[in-house]
Order: sequence, then structure tokens, then C-alpha cells
Amino acid sequence: MYNLIFFTNILRLLDKRNMTKQELSLQAGVSISFLSDLTNGKANPSLRVMERIANALDVALPELLETTDLDENSLMLMADGHPVKSLPPGYVRVSVILSEQQAFQVRKWSETTRHKLGEEAKELLAELQQNSSNPTH
Repeated sequence: MYNLIFFTNILRLLDKRNMTKQELSLQAGVSISFLSDLTNGKANPSLRVMERIANALDVALPELLETTDLDENSLMLMADGHPVKSLPPGYVRVSVILSEQQAFQVRKWSETTRHKLGEEAKELLAELQQNSSNPTH
């Protein structure tokens, strides 16, 4: 799924910036043929290449991988009808730049939340195991 989002974002940004694939190729240091294959969904770039493309487009790499203006149905069609959800319902992925203090606070919140979700998952698993070992018919 990420490769679909990645190449559609590249095409969107090229169009938005009135930039050609040739210009991006030169700025990112990748061949024009590879870039063409990439934007046609035929290439699988390394993380290093993706980072060079993001830098050439002056965007953060997570933005190229995680945000899209395509609706869910379009993404499903591009993914041969497979669901494209990478997060559970009710969750969103956000990419931000924070000060050190803000990042510290987010990390603390993240640790607390992961612990809480882990405990909830353990309780749910125990409940499921109990229900499977004591079936009520």
C-alpha cells in the first residue's frame, strides 16, 4: 500500500510544483528511467532512494508514505481490491515536528498509552481464552 501512496504523492507534488520527472531525477540523484518506473508502480525503491526523493521534493518522508488525497475506494482499486488499512478503526497516524520538550511529553504519553493498550489486549486475550475453554452452548 505504501508504494501506491508514495508514487501518487510524488506525481501530485510534481504537478503542484510544476516540476518534471527529469528535474526530480537530477535533484534526487536517481535515473529518469527508475523514476518513471517508480511513478508507474513498477519499481521498489530503497529507503535511501525514498529519502533522496523526499529531500528533493522538500517534504518529510513520512508525508510521502502516510498521507494521501486519494479516497479509500481509489486506494482499494489500486491495491487490486485488497483493504488498505494499516491502523485499527478510530486511529490516525500523524507526523509532526516537535521541540525536545514536546517530544518528551509525547514519548511519555506514548509509553503510557502502549502500556494501557497492552493491558487491555491481555485482558481481552484472557477473556477469549476463557470463553474458548468454557464454551456455553
